[in-house]
Amino acid sequence: MLPWLLSVSASAQTAPLNATLDGYDYPFPVKYLPLRLEGQALRMAYMDVPATANPNGRTVVLLHGKNFFGAYWRETIKTLAGAGFRVVVPDQLGFGKSDKADIHYSFHQLALNTRRLLDTLGVKKAVIVGHSMGGMLATRFALLYPETTEKLVLENPIGLEDYRVGVPFQSIDQAEASELKSTEASIRKYHATYYPNGYPAAHDQWLLPLAAQTRSPDFPKVARANALTFDMIYQQPVSYEFGRVAVPTLLIIGQADRTVVGKALIKDPKTLVQMGQYPALGRRTAAIIKGAKLVELPGIGHIPHLEAPAQFYQALLAFLR
Repeated sequence: MLPWLLSVSASAQTAPLNATLDGYDYPFPVKYLPLRLEGQALRMAYMDVPATANPNGRTVVLLHGKNFFGAYWRETIKTLAGAGFRVVVPDQLGFGKSDKADIHYSFHQLALNTRRLLDTLGVKKAVIVGHSMGGMLATRFALLYPETTEKLVLENPIGLEDYRVGVPFQSIDQAEASELKSTEASIRKYHATYYPNGYPAAHDQWLLPLAAQTRSPDFPKVARANALTFDMIYQQPVSYEFGRVAVPTLLIIGQADRTVVGKALIKDPKTLVQMGQYPALGRRTAAIIKGAKLVELPGIGHIPHLEAPAQFYQALLAFLR
């Protein structure tokens, strides 16, 4: 592990981090897009990384998952920049270094914010890559802005099924109360489910900043945003609209993934077994999206770009050629 990473991880273990992760260094410079939503002046953080070799004039946008922030794309950014791409990596409002706004969260609004960012950066067309929750957002973006979406890549996206069908409803107040109980141990237990072959110590670099926020006076703000974005995922499925996707699409699906948003709320064993079946969900979705390509990664869990980076990059770069 790099020395700077060790020092950052060590400090994250002991020092609290506030709602916008001030004091936690991202791998590339962070800039901010000012937004005004629901009467609030807000900031959306992002990284804009130029190609490091033979620029090809194309841009890739990387959209993070719910329990993550833009920095976990670090090696993917390096790989894409080294292949000639400009890489834009936003932290959506409610996540990472962006403001933890108390607003109505919607995938439509997050997609519009992302489009505004691209407009500000002068990007007319981009490859949109989404992991986990970012896959739901990437799908919504492609549906709203097909003219801006060169290609769509979904990496173990959540939302391939409608969680409202099998996951019991919980109010935002209930979700917020649950989030406020988060500790490093509970976060670690959940993140471990992403890795069917055992939790790798290297993942701590993406877990510890989240754990450090639970020890900050700012944590109620973070917990509130977490509850509101959970509700967004639950209430705003994209699974019924895959047939409307009209851009070239790649699904990269770790076959050992069994992620279900709100899984702990499911009490019926039969429902529990039926949901989160990513092999079947990936095939079904690939069949619905016209012309979609499906790459299945046997034995891999929810985060291929961290668990099986070589296979992930191979599939991604082959699709982008």
